[in-house]
Amino acid sequence: MGQTVLLLIDVQQAMFMYDEKLYREQEVVAHLQQLLTEARASGTPVIFVQHTDEADEDFRENSLGWAIADVVRPLPQERIVRKSSWDSFYQTELRDVLQGLGASQLIIAGMQSEFCLDTTCRSAYSLGYQNNVLVSDAHSTFDSKVLSGEQIVAHHNAVLGNRFARLLTTADVHFS
Repeated sequence: MGQTVLLLIDVQQAMFMYDEKLYREQEVVAHLQQLLTEARASGTPVIFVQHTDEADEDFRENSLGWAIADVVRPLPQERIVRKSSWDSFYQTELRDVLQGLGASQLIIAGMQSEFCLDTTCRSAYSLGYQNNVLVSDAHSTFDSKVLSGEQIVAHHNAVLGNRFARLLTTADVHFS
């Protein structure tokens, strides 16, 4: 079995700047921090995926919202992979970085459940990363016009879990 990597998707300042709060925002942040602390303590590589969109002022490069959120600030040696689509692999260096690390398992968490998290889970599986974990209580999103954030998270856990990734809670994720 190869290397495990913690992949934190789009945990950026913009997610915390809106009037509307993420579903279970504080709980999810605490879980992201716990995963990050445990990964670092075990020497597990951490990769931050950072959404960049020049057409969206909140995610324009070097804007306040574009920055990785202070609550999970990367260490200097940790990798940041920039993306401009919902898929963390599409036209990015992520696959090369993972191959360089000898990664065979991704622990996936972050924002937004129905967009970048969903697409990245599916893409990772299609690219051969088939022993992945989606941390069921460490991803979130906002209410949509059709569904609440709670419903979106539950739906994605049900659809992605045990198909495109194993579903584990933060308490059940163990880095070694």
